[in-house]
Amino acid sequence: MLDLIVRSKLQEVASLQGRRSALSRAAGQAPAPRSVWDDLAGKSEVAVIAEVKRRSPSAGSLADEVEPALRASAYVRGGAWAISVLTDGPYFGGSLDDLVGVRAAVDAPVLRKDFVIDELQLLEARAAGADLVLLIARILEPRRLATLRTEAETLGLTALVEIHGEAELAPALDSGARLLGINNRDLDTFRTDLAVTKRMMRSVPAGVFVVSESGIRTPDDVVSLADSGAHAVLVGEALMRSEDPEKAVRDLSSVPRVAERPS
Repeated sequence: MLDLIVRSKLQEVASLQGRRSALSRAAGQAPAPRSVWDDLAGKSEVAVIAEVKRRSPSAGSLADEVEPALRASAYVRGGAWAISVLTDGPYFGGSLDDLVGVRAAVDAPVLRKDFVIDELQLLEARAAGADLVLLIARILEPRRLATLRTEAETLGLTALVEIHGEAELAPALDSGARLLGINNRDLDTFRTDLAVTKRMMRSVPAGVFVVSESGIRTPDDVVSLADSGAHAVLVGEALMRSEDPEKAVRDLSSVPRVAERPS
């Protein structure tokens, strides 16, 4: 499945080539992205990144008719630190318009979550109002990962560099990543296991902020990840299935960081 998604991204990027100048202008005219570091470092609780997505290959349909701006606003009222917006269309039912709408509705940091393989997608993110962008180590050669992370920083975007296994940790750190996402989901089997974060945390150096991603459903899950040293959690499916997303976020967002790592 991951190979299919990446192939679709190659086609998507090819279609953007003629818009490079326009995207560059739009990115340059967009408001400056929010800096997340001081806010993230200063939080005494585990930060919740609440996700807006209509569907996924692993879960199927979640909320095809959701209004992203309204859902994001509910998340923020519940205490979400940041909002993640799936912008992939073919496999997740999202779009950059979703991100634009969320950006206009909330004052929290906004993450573009997509399968980024080219600088043009960074320009798109910047122009749409993103503050952060996801870079998945699994789909990028180490040199390419480093290039994209540096380019994101040049544009004022914070890169959330995602890994799943030990083999991806060194390239992620070598890229200069300071915000590291540990995905508990195996992208080959789609199975989730929170022990992935707990295991990987032993190898993460101090000074790197860690976001645990996928498979997080309950406050007890957040407590367990906090015990491992995670600074933040990214929660999608559980929130999208909730009938009261504001309360669902509130239930997750009051867990203290009990194993703070030096920044």
